[in-house]
Amino acid sequence: MWWFQQGLSFLPSALVIWTFATFIFSYITAITLHHVDPALPYISDTGTVPPERCLFGVMLNIAAVLGIATMYVRYKQVHALNPEENLINKFNKVGLVLGILSCLGLSLVANFQKSTLFVAHVCGAVLAFSMGSLYMFVQTILSYQMQPKIHSKQVFWIRLLLVIWCGVSALSMMTCSSILYSSDFGADVVQKLHWNPEDKGYVLHMLCTAAEWSMSFSFFGFFLTYIRDFQKITLRVEANLHGLTLYDTAPCPVTNERTPLLSRDF
Repeated sequence: MWWFQQGLSFLPSALVIWTFATFIFSYITAITLHHVDPALPYISDTGTVPPERCLFGVMLNIAAVLGIATMYVRYKQVHALNPEENLINKFNKVGLVLGILSCLGLSLVANFQKSTLFVAHVCGAVLAFSMGSLYMFVQTILSYQMQPKIHSKQVFWIRLLLVIWCGVSALSMMTCSSILYSSDFGADVVQKLHWNPEDKGYVLHMLCTAAEWSMSFSFFGFFLTYIRDFQKITLRVEANLHGLTLYDTAPCPVTNERTPLLSRDF
């Protein structure tokens, strides 16, 4: 059995591979059609102009669904491993809410380009990155509380380093973008897709885009740490039938049907 066939480890793998492919395919399409500059454009800039906008939107929406599925499985796993730990379960619920909000922001970024509805696009980006960062932080706290009983200390330290990486990238991006958009670098700086080294604010722009890509890769690294954990979990769904037909008749006892979710057990 291959590693991605063990448990539900294919979920975080699919999330990372699919999201990375979304960024790369839209990037290649955008630079091939000369819609953006090859040197570190904003990730969302590569999905601003058709036809890459269509590809970016569809693939990023699917990534958001994969993200919710991954975070939900993680939530169920932590709950199953710590059924009596109230503090851990509270953090676990908070993490699930933060993760869902992050995926909602990702979907907003996919569906509202900055060239069409800038406010919605920025709100989605802020929601995706801020809630995603907090989700990583909460999951790192859970990893700390579950080690060494549930998993090794190495897992905690790796996730902590990835959270620090994410935090440094986020701080750099916020600082550079605040200076860039609040200073007098031209009226079109918000919608600008092509930058030259001679342009005002070029260095700040490059630092901001580099921080955005760096932050995205910290997310990729964090979800990759789920692969080993997800090899130890499978899920089932149970269908409870209240009758042998769908007519409005008195209920009769029927044996429950247990159906594997994705052909796996919990």
